[in-house]
Amino acid sequence: MAEMEQVKERKTTKKRGIDRAVLLKAYALMCTARRMAETYDENREICSKYVHSTSRGHEAIQLAAGLQLKAWDYASLYYRDESILLAIGMQPYELMLQLMAKRDDPFSGGRSYYGHPSLKREGFPIIPHQSSATGMQAIPATGMAQGIAYLESQNLLNTKQKPVVLCSLGDGSVTEGEVAEAFQMAVLKQMPIIYLVQDNGWGISATGDEMRAMDAYEYAAGFKGMQRMRVDGSEFSDSYEGMKKAIAYVRKNRAPILVHATCPLLGHHTSGVRREWYRGEDLEAHQKDDPIAKLEHYLKKHGETEKTLSDIRKEAAEKVKHDYEQALASADPDTTEFDSHEFAPTPITEETGLRAPKGAEKIIMVDAALHAVDEILRKHPEALFYGQDVGRRLGGVFREAATLAEKYGDHRVFNTPIQEAYIVGSTAGMSAVGAKPIVEIQFADYIWPGINQLVEELSKSCYLSKGKFPIQSLIRVPIGAYGGGGPYHSGSVESTLLTIRGIKVVYPSNAADMKGLLKASFYDPNPVVLLEHKGLYWSKVPGTLDAKTPEPDEDYMIPLGKARVVLEASQDKIESGESAVIITYGMGVYWAKEASKSFAGQVEILDLRTLNPLDWKGVKESVLRHNRAFVLTEEPLMNSFAESLAGRIQRECFRYLDAPVWTLGAANLPAVPLNVDLEKMMLPNAEKVAQALNELLRY
Repeated sequence: MAEMEQVKERKTTKKRGIDRAVLLKAYALMCTARRMAETYDENREICSKYVHSTSRGHEAIQLAAGLQLKAWDYASLYYRDESILLAIGMQPYELMLQLMAKRDDPFSGGRSYYGHPSLKREGFPIIPHQSSATGMQAIPATGMAQGIAYLESQNLLNTKQKPVVLCSLGDGSVTEGEVAEAFQMAVLKQMPIIYLVQDNGWGISATGDEMRAMDAYEYAAGFKGMQRMRVDGSEFSDSYEGMKKAIAYVRKNRAPILVHATCPLLGHHTSGVRREWYRGEDLEAHQKDDPIAKLEHYLKKHGETEKTLSDIRKEAAEKVKHDYEQALASADPDTTEFDSHEFAPTPITEETGLRAPKGAEKIIMVDAALHAVDEILRKHPEALFYGQDVGRRLGGVFREAATLAEKYGDHRVFNTPIQEAYIVGSTAGMSAVGAKPIVEIQFADYIWPGINQLVEELSKSCYLSKGKFPIQSLIRVPIGAYGGGGPYHSGSVESTLLTIRGIKVVYPSNAADMKGLLKASFYDPNPVVLLEHKGLYWSKVPGTLDAKTPEPDEDYMIPLGKARVVLEASQDKIESGESAVIITYGMGVYWAKEASKSFAGQVEILDLRTLNPLDWKGVKESVLRHNRAFVLTEEPLMNSFAESLAGRIQRECFRYLDAPVWTLGAANLPAVPLNVDLEKMMLPNAEKVAQALNELLRY
């Protein structure tokens, strides 16, 4: 591939082997894109109501890429890529529907910005939803390529088609750390992906010289195995031939390549940050590389007449005018549907299978999780499991993946680099191509680098694509304190996760629930974070023996959002007004069980099991049964999920309460201290629960 790395700024005097029809189509689409941008500027009162960006200056490289994608390919585009969308067959009218946030916007129904496609249409490349956070798309896009490579290895794809992934990036985004994670995985696993970097030398108002020590082509040299190519992104024939070689290379070799395309920026950064505010003479210099002028010169030099080109320009202008008027007159969204598609419907709505089959042996929670994943991998060849240290040698730092790599191979169960963002974000791409990932973050304290992907790419996809791209993603996270784990291995993070809309959060407290909830989480078509308490894994923490249960059968599943009463109060205590319900989850279940021994018949314990969706019906029924409620958590209490739930109970059940809603959690400190005595001072325990319960029952 040495010739690829030598593709520098070529002259265009030599005619390439590009069909006339392709050249004229490219010219027509360039004229269309230019006229669209002009129309938006001419109608600023209407078209700048919502922020948008256009492809002016980038048309040549974008059309060169889009015209060569196949229906079985995948693309991850960024907000300036309208010319790619025109090239694959999208109409100006359709793009304008998104510009104006109209009901029939084919991507999001008026929910997302212009140039933010999510397309699943027969005969077109698949384009999953992605966020506006530039550079973030590199990880889900690479996850798509990894998923394709995996499915091909399992003979689960049509092997004749050889799909490729096109990941489009602006040059400013390549400085993002998450782009480095994507590049690392692409070369490590040799994935079929093209990183197309469009370099116009600008971020918003910052220039390339201010933002980077090298351009993307030079940067990619540091990733061993990444093929590279430079093209003149303002010149259509050079761009077309370059993209042709890049696509052919990836189709054949199933390996990554980076294409660095230099382009002028002729439009505004966005409609909200206009070029005249800061560009000055630089804009004049960029104008000299206008791709339309260059293609006109090329076409005339090779025999096209001015009349032919004039007719094309006229037809493009008429098309844009017609489509603009049609889009302007189209319907706005139905506001009664504003909250649809937060989640895709799950098939698991009832408890199935046997929770405690006759003769079943008791197992610990970590083995219940291991067995559940084992059964999933055995049944579903499209499923795979990856994360840090889950591979063959160790099988997870808690042995939660022990033997899986030996059974299913290193291509299905494998270690990743220390890249939490990639572990989380790649699942979006995997899901888009039909792979079903189970991934693991090693400790809850280490999830923070993955939060950006969880928020921007996973949580919003179903809602902003109006249900076209729900993301099936099961993210396992060991959580909680277990005696001397210290400040970076003992944290609880559920309240932070619960502020992220569009994800589900599950928290089992025993082996049977672990197996049933893990299975249901896998079959749920939405992102699910499964929090697994380390202190319950082996039932070695005093008072947690009940976390061991008979192992459910292979068909056992628990629908998410169903709480479980694990201890009932006696009817006579309920009738005499001497009872209370403790609403909790995880380790709180065992503190509550131990504390309740001092209050015979007076305590009901409700194990939430799923924090989102919350079983509010179950919570309310328990509160109304006892008229006293106690919300118990391991997290620091201030501004926590527990306080939020207590507030909701107080508000919606106020008239029935005989006492204030009690809460108990950890001390409001930034970390769990290493020393076990200090840890005990910070965290709740059975004694503290009993003391609080005694105060509540005295009302």
